[in-house]
Amino acid sequence: MNHQAVVARPTGNQTQAKYQILVSDRMSKEGLLPLLESNQVECLEKNVNDVDDLSQFDALLVRSATTVTDELLAKMPKLKIVARAGVGVDNIDLDAATKRGVVVVNAPDGNTISTAEHTFAMMMSLLRNIPQAVASIKAGEWNRKAFQGYELRGKTLGIVGFGRIGTQLAQRAKAFEMSLLVFDPFLTKARAEKLGVTTATLEEVLTGSDIITVHTPLTKETKGLLGMENIAKTKPGTFLINCARGGIIDEQALKHFLSNGHIAGAALDVFEEEPATDKELLAFPNVIGTPHIAASTKEAQLNVAAQVSEEVLRFLEGEPASNSINLPTLSKEIYEKVKPFYELTRSMGNILSQVMRTPVQEIDVYYGGTVTNLETSITTRSLMAGFLQPRVDAAVNDVNASLIAKERGINFGEKQMNQTYGYSNIIHAIVRGEDRIFEIKGTYVKEYGPRIVNINGFNVDFTPSGHLIYIQHNDRPGVIGRMGQLLADYQVNIATMQVGRKEEGGEAIMMVAVDKLVEEKVINELKLIEGIYFADTIEC
Repeated sequence: MNHQAVVARPTGNQTQAKYQILVSDRMSKEGLLPLLESNQVECLEKNVNDVDDLSQFDALLVRSATTVTDELLAKMPKLKIVARAGVGVDNIDLDAATKRGVVVVNAPDGNTISTAEHTFAMMMSLLRNIPQAVASIKAGEWNRKAFQGYELRGKTLGIVGFGRIGTQLAQRAKAFEMSLLVFDPFLTKARAEKLGVTTATLEEVLTGSDIITVHTPLTKETKGLLGMENIAKTKPGTFLINCARGGIIDEQALKHFLSNGHIAGAALDVFEEEPATDKELLAFPNVIGTPHIAASTKEAQLNVAAQVSEEVLRFLEGEPASNSINLPTLSKEIYEKVKPFYELTRSMGNILSQVMRTPVQEIDVYYGGTVTNLETSITTRSLMAGFLQPRVDAAVNDVNASLIAKERGINFGEKQMNQTYGYSNIIHAIVRGEDRIFEIKGTYVKEYGPRIVNINGFNVDFTPSGHLIYIQHNDRPGVIGRMGQLLADYQVNIATMQVGRKEEGGEAIMMVAVDKLVEEKVINELKLIEGIYFADTIEC
């Protein structure tokens, strides 16, 4: 993330003034009480489009109806914070907010229970044909034989993504005597045993489940995760549920497997396009849908409104923003000093997360050289946030990274070291998983910016940005040439390439920077080249 501005918390003499807060979308009055009852703020509940002068407001509260664009932010020069009463922030231009020094916060915990309960309700409705039976009886019919369903007891529920919502869903499924298979790259065996679930690979979940529900963020790895190839691996008669993010289930692939009877039914609260426009999909009699209402309960709306109200009030009174998505809440002086290393460690964490696709138990960060003179706890938390964000179904920041790591059973710590490997400053991170260890070293050079200088003991030197391909291979003639030719065949242009080896003819790595996102089929073909035994993309 490119932080081009810094948010300094309001100072003590500012807290005596009245702050102006605009609540643009309809929210629970009870949830807004922290603001409405405070003598430090004045709160206006009115849509941004109906306000003549937006320049007076210090804070903006929204749900999903208001779109926070760069144009809108330009009209609000006093704005310090935007609060989203909910989890998703797709309606907020984070880059524009960051450039203008506006903190963006959300309410990551407020709708956990409501979404878990809605998912369970959708599962029961799907297997018992409840929506279809309701429509039938309202039409004056009485056709009991047409709506024979299935019991949940004894069925295997496959959960893809085991964050807060997946955990709550598992507790309810166990009460119905269901078996549980869970796929989550971060789920350790120890935590799985504690929660009473069975860890599995994605393929084991696909082939062994009667019902599959997805609870992951929408990323490049999860977009279309349940597509033609993976749905084909499921058992005939499997049920699919998506109350997470539209696009995790490929709707065209879903229609194909509904048409041939392989998928017994699907329950969808989210869609690739919203409002849902695919009439063919919704026309299937064994598809039930709701209009993205998993989080729409009175309790959830109260919770998210109360959470962001309290967050905004604390921030305006000088406290840190615990759920900041885009900017750390630091003094300007401290942030300017730590900023280059903050961005470096965030990138290092992101890279580690993408190459370490196994359950992780421990992360250690070592600091050497001039960086040890700074507040390194900030950069360590930044690395953890970068590591956790690609795999967690909620926003991760410097403040909540510690809690999320603890929930996932990941221990982390930092130490200082005397060795600098020839650099003026060095940051060395080691990630230990259940079956492998991965190491990365980075440095910041004033003239060149952040650099990755070592991966798993192999010396390299590249900027952690853009589209990268990480390749492990044997150091022998022809491997690099065949790799380059394959990329050329797919019109993938190489921008830069770093090759590292420890000894001639032994193990080696390549870090290839390319000009565009590389498709999965290209990576699969790279793996088939003799001498290459690992290849994957890294997006920075």
